[in-house]
Amino acid sequence: MSSGKPVVIGIAGGSGSGKTTVLRRIIRTFGADPIAILDHDAYYRDLSHLSPERRAQFNFDHPDALETDLMRDHLDCLVEGEPIEKPVYDFTTHTRREKTETVEPRPVILIEGILVLAEPALREQMDIKIYVDAPDDIRLMRRIRRDMEERDRSIEGILRQYERTVRPMHLEFVEPSKREADIIIPRGGHNHVAIQMLMSRIQDLLPGVDEVKVEVP
Repeated sequence: MSSGKPVVIGIAGGSGSGKTTVLRRIIRTFGADPIAILDHDAYYRDLSHLSPERRAQFNFDHPDALETDLMRDHLDCLVEGEPIEKPVYDFTTHTRREKTETVEPRPVILIEGILVLAEPALREQMDIKIYVDAPDDIRLMRRIRRDMEERDRSIEGILRQYERTVRPMHLEFVEPSKREADIIIPRGGHNHVAIQMLMSRIQDLLPGVDEVKVEVP
C-alpha cells in the first residue's frame, strides 16, 4: 500500500438499517483488494465463562458488551501499516472462537457496526462518518429474518430481546450518534443519489484511483 494514511470510513445505523448493503456497494465499486474491514460485531466480549442461561440475558446492545479498546488498537495497527488478527465471534454460543482472521492493511479501512459512531475512540480516527437510516418497522423485519436464518433463533426470543434491550439501547446510544455523521443515508443501499455522493467523496480521498461509476442495480 502507499505511504499515505489510509482512508477510514465508519458506517453506523440501527440493526437492520442497511449498513451491510452500503458496505457491499462500496466493495462492488472499488473492489475488495484496496479495502480492509473491521466489523464491530467481531469484538463482542467472550461469554464462555457464563452459563447459557446467563448469556441469553446479556445486554448485547450496550457499548460495554463490545471490546472497543481492542478494536481501536487493531485500527491503529492497520493505519500504521501493520496486519492484525481480528477475533471471530460465534453468535449461536456467544463466545469467541479460537481461530482469528488475519486482516492486512489497505488504502481503505471500513469500520461497521451499530455503535461505531457512539464511540469517540473509533470516531476520532474516521475520515468519513456515515449513518444509515431506516424506519423502525423495516429494521425489525430485517432483524427477525436475519436472526432466524443466520443465528438459529426463535421469533419469541428475537422479539423479547428487541423489547428488552435492542430498542432501549437504540434510543439511548445509536439514534443520538446520528448527529456525529458526515453523511446520513435514508433507505440504506437503495438510496442511489446518496451512494453516488459517497463514492465520489471516497474517490476524492484516494489519489490515483481511477474514476468510478456507481451503477444502479
